[in-house]
Amino acid sequence: MLQIRIHGRGGQGVVTAAEMLSIAAFEQGRHAQAFPSFGSERTGAPVIAYCRIDDQEIRLREPILAPDVLIVQDPTLLHQVDVFQGLQPDGYVLINSKRSFHDLGLADIEARFRHERLVTVPATEIALKHVGRPLPNAVLLGGFAALSGLITLEAVDHAIRTKLSGKVAENNVAAAAEAFAFIQREMEELSHA
Repeated sequence: MLQIRIHGRGGQGVVTAAEMLSIAAFEQGRHAQAFPSFGSERTGAPVIAYCRIDDQEIRLREPILAPDVLIVQDPTLLHQVDVFQGLQPDGYVLINSKRSFHDLGLADIEARFRHERLVTVPATEIALKHVGRPLPNAVLLGGFAALSGLITLEAVDHAIRTKLSGKVAENNVAAAAEAFAFIQREMEELSHA
């Protein structure tokens, strides 16, 4: 079972990201569940959403304490909340930032985990370019598809079009595709380093 934890702030589409990820998994014939965990329910407050993906029915319902994947939609949370708590040794980490892990003050994370699975993507900038709003959720799902290979970009596109419609959906699909290409380039550079 693949367990994904998404950290962000209220108003960034954290819950929608988990829902779209589960739809993408369903699109690929897998079982999935998505659910949020709220503290104070207000814009800007820390929010966590969870997604589980498996090839068989999922019976667990509790929060994910040992994620295989971390997606961080808001880098200001990195030093406010222990987002890395419980991360599996071979886990994936995708952070919405133009800065590297080192520049974000995460050299200890780089040292403890597989560097080829630790990636940043400027998701807010990509979202602003395509969507006109700083909503990084769909962008990060495109990036996650490229980073992990665990879901396809086509499944992400389907999920976006299921949750959103019209021009908003198409703009988010374009943003996810740009993030997918960005991460692919990053991974290629890492493999040649």
